[in-house]
Amino acid sequence: MRRSRRGRRSRRGLWLALGAVVAAAAGLAAAVYLLSGARLAADPVALAHVELQPFAGSVAGVRASAAGAPVPVEVRNGRLTPRTRLRPGETVAVDVVVRRPGWSSWALGAERQEHLSVTAPTAHVAQRWLIVAPGRAPKVQFDMRVSRVVLGGRDRTVDAAATTLPTRAPAGTVEVAAAARPWEVPGAPVRVTWFPQSDRPVALAAPAPGTSIAPLTPIRLTFSRPVSATLGDARPALSPPLPGTWAQTDSHTLVFHPAGFGAPFASDETVRFATPVRVLRGTSWHVAPASFLRLQQLLAAEGYLPLTWSPTGSDVARGRRAELSAAVSPPAGRFHWRYANTPPELQSLWRTGQPNEIVRGAVMMFEHDHGLAVDGIAGPRVWRAAISDAVAGKRRDAGYSYVYVHRNVPQRLTLWHNGSVVLTSPGNTGVPAAPTQLGTWPVFEHIPVGRMSGTNPDGSHYDDPGIRWISYFHGGEALHAFNRASFGTPQSLGCVELPLAEAARVWPYTPIGTLVTIEN
Repeated sequence: MRRSRRGRRSRRGLWLALGAVVAAAAGLAAAVYLLSGARLAADPVALAHVELQPFAGSVAGVRASAAGAPVPVEVRNGRLTPRTRLRPGETVAVDVVVRRPGWSSWALGAERQEHLSVTAPTAHVAQRWLIVAPGRAPKVQFDMRVSRVVLGGRDRTVDAAATTLPTRAPAGTVEVAAAARPWEVPGAPVRVTWFPQSDRPVALAAPAPGTSIAPLTPIRLTFSRPVSATLGDARPALSPPLPGTWAQTDSHTLVFHPAGFGAPFASDETVRFATPVRVLRGTSWHVAPASFLRLQQLLAAEGYLPLTWSPTGSDVARGRRAELSAAVSPPAGRFHWRYANTPPELQSLWRTGQPNEIVRGAVMMFEHDHGLAVDGIAGPRVWRAAISDAVAGKRRDAGYSYVYVHRNVPQRLTLWHNGSVVLTSPGNTGVPAAPTQLGTWPVFEHIPVGRMSGTNPDGSHYDDPGIRWISYFHGGEALHAFNRASFGTPQSLGCVELPLAEAARVWPYTPIGTLVTIEN
């Protein structure tokens, strides 16, 4: 009986020891399982970081992508940092593979995968309209710490939630862009405006008052207080009035967009307020004058000159705004004679970028074609019509004519048109007491039949009705038909007389604006 009790105690001890071993193994397995976790989380500095517990193993692979494109990343101390710069607000998908130790992989698996979707942080300007105390520099605040700030195109590295502008100007505007992380590019720039302290609303205008602007240049007014508190429902007035509309782009800003052809060239424009507003730097601008060179370019492109013009680079875009801008700042380019055999008398008249008789005649022809008063001056109506034709792609296709007359005996007239001599005819110029003046002039009156009267050199008067094919070009001097026994010698009172048949052929080629040169 004693030996039996001793055996039972021995077996019980064995089972207890075995249970303890099993419990210890289970506890160890549980500990290994609990301490082999891995987690992918967002990071305040890097793109993300991997949290590995003691028995988790090691990072075997990292993949990151944005909009389907791979993003190379660097792994250091568990932090994942992009090797290329990301845009603020860009979403990045991150996948990490963790390889477990061999002694635990048989139970927990060889690998573990973690996924995280991360959005690159976006730093915002906290206040876009700043009031600055006298003698202080304006300071821009952000809604988070930033690592990089671009001020008016100038880059600076920072590590703060604010940056001081490097200026002591009492008022101004600057474009501000920021990146929250060193691995980001700066976000979209934001316009920040600062004003001095004042008991009245302060207005700052752009472009800078006093400068030259184009006819369709928008005028921006930024106020230190909200527009509603500064102006109520009223809007500023432009003097002289312009077609266009005011648009409120944000709580503190109004922008005037000129319409139509905008402000006239070489005019002055002023903004006036109906309520008390402290204006900084003024609110007046000078609208730039139109370029004579651009007038020549348009007349060439529209078929009114014996020259063509081609741009050095890109041509002006077909649109009113682009054409008005080009009228102030013409593109670079070159003029070329349209015809290889252009008469030297005509070529000698041309001056690029300068007034000359070729341009004067072309303007007169353009004015006549468009029903405008013919004065040879490129005023606002001429510019509007020329720009409208450019936008519409209109071109005069009647060709280019030129008349030159030799006074030396035998006197003759030559009509040249589109590179060819149409005819050469004997003609009569003025007698010594009333000579035909030397020079070049454009035809200013063009009538098929008319009455010519005046005073003869001896003081008597003449009155000749029914004169045919008249083209006046200088005062009372004209090309016209006249019945004479002979032609080729001085016989007229200043006009260029032609036989009837030749005058009838010449007349259709000499509309208003056609140049006539009288030379020896």
